Amino acid sequence: MIWTGWATPDLRKMSWADRLAWLIGSGFGSGLSPLAPGTAGAGAAAIIYCALMFLLPADGPFATLLRLLVLAVLILGGTVVGVWATGRMSTDANPDPGTAVWDEFVGMWITLIPTAWASWHLSSALFAPWWPLWWVALCFFAFRAFDTLKPWPCRRLEDLHGGWGIMLDDLAAGVWALVVSTLVYFAIMVAMVYL
Repeated sequence: MIWTGWATPDLRKMSWADRLAWLIGSGFGSGLSPLAPGTAGAGAAAIIYCALMFLLPADGPFATLLRLLVLAVLILGGTVVGVWATGRMSTDANPDPGTAVWDEFVGMWITLIPTAWASWHLSSALFAPWWPLWWVALCFFAFRAFDTLKPWPCRRLEDLHGGWGIMLDDLAAGVWALVVSTLVYFAIMVAMVYL
């Protein structure tokens, strides 16, 4: 099988396992975006996450725990599946194809961990009902910045072979973005309350 970057492979000549790997690895086709496929993949991941958050129970003693559990399943399961799927997309000639954006999905989900505490359904005296979406937008821009800049150890992890190299550098970028976006978010919240 030959992967050609942004070109769509001939699915008729692929095994079922390769078709499934391509579907997942390309972020359900978001990696086919002619402009910034990584950004398209991160955006698709954010949309999936927001849809899940709105579908989960709004309140109750275990609502936040349930949101965190769903996010943990997405991250852990997505990492395992992603190493397999992107590894099948990787070749010696093209070790990190442009269409392989599943790493952006999982990296974005890592960045979104703190938003599980957001009030996804109920307004309050201080915040409009849609305020969690601003936090998601902050996480999105933070993740794309760190995914592009690739601070330590992202660049080193990118050199790993196959699906591990494709996935782990974005997971590390997600951790960086998680820390920075959380600090920025809480700085904004403090400023809103005290200024």
